[in-house]
Amino acid sequence: MTTGEMSIAAYLDALASKQSTPGGGGAAALTGSQAAALLSMVINFTLGNKKYADVQAAMTGYLATSEQLRRQLLALADEDAAAFESVSAVYAMPKQTEAEKAARSDALQAALIGAARVPMATAERCLDVLRLAEPVAAQGNSNVVSDAATALYLADAALRAAVVNVNINLKFIKDEGFVTRAAIQRDALLADAAAAIAAGKAACQQSLGIDL
Repeated sequence: MTTGEMSIAAYLDALASKQSTPGGGGAAALTGSQAAALLSMVINFTLGNKKYADVQAAMTGYLATSEQLRRQLLALADEDAAAFESVSAVYAMPKQTEAEKAARSDALQAALIGAARVPMATAERCLDVLRLAEPVAAQGNSNVVSDAATALYLADAALRAAVVNVNINLKFIKDEGFVTRAAIQRDALLADAAAAIAAGKAACQQSLGIDL
């Protein structure tokens, strides 16, 4: 059963149980998907509202983006579980001979790289959510912009949680070139996220008339 097919209660039971998946990476992706869904809600309350007639075309485009991000992040929750299970499967490989040990080591490194790429993709999509929050908050229905602010904070938390999962995998990857490139990408994501959060907060505060 996919994450999207589970009830909230069943998912939380699975998350709380003594099993490795779903875990933090999947929870980060699901949180990012919730953030995107909240932006969709703000947009939907704006579309068709005569007060916001001048932003209807822009909002229609934003909705297509937020819905795509919602679907992508939900799918990443399942991809994260699959990536972790690929790593776990390696530990069941035989390691009696030198050839078996080498094969096992190679398989583990490949699986770890895959496990690092998934949360990196989650962080990238969360950054997209953060960037979308600013125009939605600035132009959207002011009655529900507090939900855009919530989306902003959820996407920020999800991005940072995803980065934790990137980092833990990078710790065990021996390919120095991959680790260096991933670290550069991670640091750029965090810097871009800080800028997007600042812009999003400013837009929310302007619309709501409150400090965040």
